Amino acid sequence: MDFDRFGFGTYQMTDRDECITAVETALDIGYRHIDTAQGYDNEAYVGEALANSAVDREDVFVASKLATANLGYDDVVATTRKSAELLGVDTIDLMYVHWPLNTYDPEKTLSGLTAIAEEGVIDHVGLSNFTPELLEEAIDGLNDRGVSLFAHQVECHPLLQQEELRSYAREDDHWLVAYSPIARGEVFDVPEIVEVAEKHDATPAQVSLAWLLAKENVAVIPKAATPAHIRENYGTVDLELDEEDVRKIDGIDREHRVVDGDWTPWE
Repeated sequence: MDFDRFGFGTYQMTDRDECITAVETALDIGYRHIDTAQGYDNEAYVGEALANSAVDREDVFVASKLATANLGYDDVVATTRKSAELLGVDTIDLMYVHWPLNTYDPEKTLSGLTAIAEEGVIDHVGLSNFTPELLEEAIDGLNDRGVSLFAHQVECHPLLQQEELRSYAREDDHWLVAYSPIARGEVFDVPEIVEVAEKHDATPAQVSLAWLLAKENVAVIPKAATPAHIRENYGTVDLELDEEDVRKIDGIDREHRVVDGDWTPWE
């Protein structure tokens, strides 16, 4: 099925009822790309929502991520099959390596993903939270196995613009999927974003999402739990920034991560 650039994130949705309701609401509003992960402990809840929804499974792009404990060859194969079972799907549209940490080994991990793709349990291979150096190594490893990288998921928003990784996505022709696309609310008080929001009678969240969607090869997966916020975020699809708006936000000179720590690959 087609990849939808405007996805719905489910990070921290560990309450069954909250997760099912949120995903069902998102699908009802119009989202057609749902993002989860083994580490979120909610794949089964996402699967229930997919099963409950009136939207055909064939119309929804489903993505998940391998936990860092599951990156050895045998674990990649076994746990991806388990994820598909929990999600209630024959095929996971996109499976990421969530973090290049712990049991990550380029040879074993990428070989496992290649095998599970050949088996038909996943359609596409993705990576997440890779540095440019690790990304290049992994892309070469996938290409050697006859597999193209489909997406690289990283934190990306106006306060962390990821120019190098966005450039790499354009050159390699894969998607950069932006998580925490509104910097967990920190964009709300940025003067440039507020100014553009007032100009368009939009919210700062919508402006941040629209700025990302104005970039080539970029997709977004905002997370929201309440119907009002889920609907507000989706209103971004009707917001088109002009060149002046985009340049104003491009000019925000910050390098601020909301997901960081001494355990991360970039430290």
